[in-house]
Amino acid sequence: MASEYTVHLSKDKKLKKLIEQNGVFTLKKQKNVCTWLCASIMSQQLSAKVADVIYKRFLNLYQGIEPTPEQIIATPPETLRSIGLSNAKVSYVQNVARFTVEQGMDHRKLHKMNDEEVIEYLTQIKGVGRWTVEMLLIFALRRENVFAIDDLGIQNAMIALYKLDRTDKKQFREDMLRVAQKWSPYRSYACMYLWRYKDNAPPLKKT
Repeated sequence: MASEYTVHLSKDKKLKKLIEQNGVFTLKKQKNVCTWLCASIMSQQLSAKVADVIYKRFLNLYQGIEPTPEQIIATPPETLRSIGLSNAKVSYVQNVARFTVEQGMDHRKLHKMNDEEVIEYLTQIKGVGRWTVEMLLIFALRRENVFAIDDLGIQNAMIALYKLDRTDKKQFREDMLRVAQKWSPYRSYACMYLWRYKDNAPPLKKT
């Protein structure tokens, strides 16, 4: 069944084909932003399968229930390392929990901010980069117009579909933005179709 965004994105013939192949996507808001962000950090540079295993081990530390930020802070680093996290990821996960307690990461607070304000706010956390926050905007805050320009899967799909050239990085980014401009205000959904192209989906655990 067509939706407002599929009608708009189908004006792009390349995307229209991907929409016909993959159907309609739905974005859902996640209330526990802290846990979502921790899970995202855990999943970085891992396959979806391995990320799922580690996230389940993480929940098992807390009787299978999503922990509070205070519980994460109180968990000894060696306990977090024992589930398969690197020293860096242990530090980053606890940084997220500490930031949540000290600064606030309530979804209602974040919903009052625009996309760039959320990115600026959360990238203050050591270990949280722009890409991670863009994924949070799409998959946890349900922002519909995020374009993850630095995502390798998005780049590869656009090179293949739109015959772009990444030799000149500045020109490549300009070309990507030019193509993506016509997808606005539904660029998040466009990204989802591009990820499905040759299965480039980022390995994220959606809590």
